[in-house]
Amino acid sequence: MITPLQPGDKVAIIATARKIDREAVEQAIQVLQEWGLEVEVGPTVGAKYGVFAGHDALRLQDLQQALDRPDIKAIICARGGYGTTRILDQVDFSRFQQQPKWVVGFSDITSLLCHIHSLGIESIHGIMPLLFPSGTDKALDSLRRVLFGEEVYYEVGPHPFNRSGTGQGQLIGGNLALLHNVSGTRSDFTTKGKILFLEDVDEYLYNIDRMMVHLSRAGKLRDLAGLIIGHFSDMKDNADPFGKTVYEIIAEHTAKYNYPVCYGFPTGHEPDNLALVCGREAKLEVSELGVNLAYTLNSNKA
Repeated sequence: MITPLQPGDKVAIIATARKIDREAVEQAIQVLQEWGLEVEVGPTVGAKYGVFAGHDALRLQDLQQALDRPDIKAIICARGGYGTTRILDQVDFSRFQQQPKWVVGFSDITSLLCHIHSLGIESIHGIMPLLFPSGTDKALDSLRRVLFGEEVYYEVGPHPFNRSGTGQGQLIGGNLALLHNVSGTRSDFTTKGKILFLEDVDEYLYNIDRMMVHLSRAGKLRDLAGLIIGHFSDMKDNADPFGKTVYEIIAEHTAKYNYPVCYGFPTGHEPDNLALVCGREAKLEVSELGVNLAYTLNSNKA
């Protein structure tokens, strides 16, 4: 069980993927301090090795120490990009399993969240320090509420692509490209009876279709309790158009199932990126009036 944060707790900001300057996390440090937290910035923040926040060994060491140290109560990944999967199989999660703590991130960090989910531990898909300056107040407050164990309840307006219904199960998901990337690895995830959420950025429409085909062929769309479609930002098309929008692509691959589906949920690569608890039991209600998503944040059902 993950203990909610308390004022005075220490949290670590580390970079497991793409490089990031120290100046880019200063506003996040200030916000976290305003929440009453002590902030420690790892050596990967400001480190550079090609596109990465330091070489693999440094990023592995920074993540490992943050997982192992009992005085660090939460790990907040500074940004996404690419690089987390390069070190994931070398991480020792044994101490983390004995004393779980919040791990926060999205985008490339989806792979780490999936791995944590496979261990039966919750994690937070939410806004990262690089994006604190552009994040909405609602996105930032949702992260704070989850970290400190406060109740969270989301209401979203209707969308013409929505499919009505009610489903209940653990939340799991994240960036579609990374969910596709971890398939067949030690970080793979099961979806039966769960509420899956998807988001992505800067992808070609044909590749979205290819990844949805893969999820379908792998059986990951078949037995869901519900499906949440978040932001699909900056989608691209070829000179010869694919012929469908991203929502039309997803609707086609889920049309044969009966579970509720909602579109346009505020999660992903946009300023309004609400914190979602991966591994937490949730209830999704979709109707003509809109969408409700609720879970009991002190349940820690993983």
